[in-house]
Amino acid sequence: MEKETAIIVFESLASSVRLDVFRLLVRHAPDGLVAGEIAAALGLPATNLSFHLKALTQAGLLSVTQEGRFQRYRAHMALMGELVAYLTAECCGGHPEACLGPHAVAACTDCP
Repeated sequence: MEKETAIIVFESLASSVRLDVFRLLVRHAPDGLVAGEIAAALGLPATNLSFHLKALTQAGLLSVTQEGRFQRYRAHMALMGELVAYLTAECCGGHPEACLGPHAVAACTDCP
């Protein structure tokens, strides 16, 4: 992962609403949720949510697919795995498995 990509991801997640949306979609991976389900789960008005979903999608954190009249959003788990790998690449002298354990590192990078 490039430093610029990491900055874009962090900037996108710096909003409490966007962080809540992303964490909700992580819990519902890999199926994701349609926008109305996200709004209901977080108690957000649709217009407010739309703004945040667009920002997360543009940052690459979400994918969206059209399902009839609805749009289904999914967390981009592979990107988050790349971010974790980027953050921990220099951990313990370049051996993150020594700090995190091999199962923790694998769990973050094996997601779809």
